[in-house]
Amino acid sequence: MTDGARKLLDEIQAELAPRDADNRLVPLIAAGKAAREVFAAIATEEWRITASDWRSFHAMAARADEKHARTFFGMLAPGEQQAQGMLDALVAAAGPDPGIELPRAGCQAYPAYVAWLALNGESSAVVAGIYANFAAFGGYCRDVAAGMREHYGFDDAACAFFDFFAADVPEIERLALRAIQCGIDSGRLNHTEAHQHARLFQSYELMFWNTLADEFADRQDQEESV
Repeated sequence: MTDGARKLLDEIQAELAPRDADNRLVPLIAAGKAAREVFAAIATEEWRITASDWRSFHAMAARADEKHARTFFGMLAPGEQQAQGMLDALVAAAGPDPGIELPRAGCQAYPAYVAWLALNGESSAVVAGIYANFAAFGGYCRDVAAGMREHYGFDDAACAFFDFFAADVPEIERLALRAIQCGIDSGRLNHTEAHQHARLFQSYELMFWNTLADEFADRQDQEESV
């Protein structure tokens, strides 16, 4: 039974839900109001993130001494590698990133935290923090993919990265619930830590999107003032 795990996730997601709408970039993309150049920036930053998260999830799997947590992280790692390969089509369709030379700190805070947790986090609490944010990220990806097709003329190959993360994967949910429940049953999972991880994941996720929203809004203002 995973009733305790489901209850914990429901509590965390209810706590996070009011801030999910703080994403300032995705609504612009969904409405076709974002600069097209933003997709090149997303591709560049996501390439860096998937490379980092691939290593971090392998490290988490190696550290985990509970089989469900180990399998959960082990399933996430190849997904990052697969998703990274999908970015080639987006790069080709979107063109060069005007800020490619220097990683954007606001975009790379998320993978930096994942890497920190790979060394310091208790496995079941980390699973809870990661999985609690999956629904919001999947929703963002669905909205981005829809906006890309409707307003920007991107084809399926260019949208594949977002389609990939928008898809529901019941097996990952099953493993997450079992890993969290094992943490609860063993007494290893600290509920406060699980909530903290989830809140920080949400904050860094929003920082990614809003860093790009602010950058391209500033760039557009500068161009209009010339």
